[in-house]
Amino acid sequence: MDESLVKIRHDRSKKDFPELKLDDDEYVEFAFKRAKVCLFAIFGGTFIGLILILLAFLVVLLGQSMIDEMGKNFLFIILFALLAAALLIGLFALKVYNGNRLFITNKHAIQFIMMSPVSTSINIIDLFSIEDASFRQESFLQKMFHYGTLRLATVGDETTYTFTYSDITSEQLKAVTDLISNAKKRSRNKDAVKEVKEEKEEKEEKA
Repeated sequence: MDESLVKIRHDRSKKDFPELKLDDDEYVEFAFKRAKVCLFAIFGGTFIGLILILLAFLVVLLGQSMIDEMGKNFLFIILFALLAAALLIGLFALKVYNGNRLFITNKHAIQFIMMSPVSTSINIIDLFSIEDASFRQESFLQKMFHYGTLRLATVGDETTYTFTYSDITSEQLKAVTDLISNAKKRSRNKDAVKEVKEEKEEKEEKA
């Protein structure tokens, strides 16, 4: 790729994803989030939780016709506390959803993992070290809502990195596989050039 185009894509990637530390000749090809079904589950779960809390409050309030003013105030405090707790849980779940990302650049796979708002980690994998990229669906629900697990298996230490609840398409998976293949070719070319250079220097030293 032309150097000027590489610089344009690099600058755009830095602007769009300031949290990434990219090399000067590196740019983002894909940015994956968790499947949208997770987002629907968060909003749906929060909404249902709020409705159930309100219904339970109404049932208790209507069933206590003899309750005094102090008792009603106490019930309202409990209601607001439960509603606030449900909203906070929904916000925490949304933050975790947005915190789990997988970026595929022309050189690396960069995975941001967030188990909770205070528990995060980052995996950075060289594309040329990835032996296999696959997408698995293991249940009826996964096939129905088109989500599954994206697996990146590396050579050497034979570590498998997983990105769960992924909705990557077959076209995107093929493009990622092509990027991995291209990275391997570049790595082999660099190694070949390095070997030739070392042999040349060794011959010059002997001469």
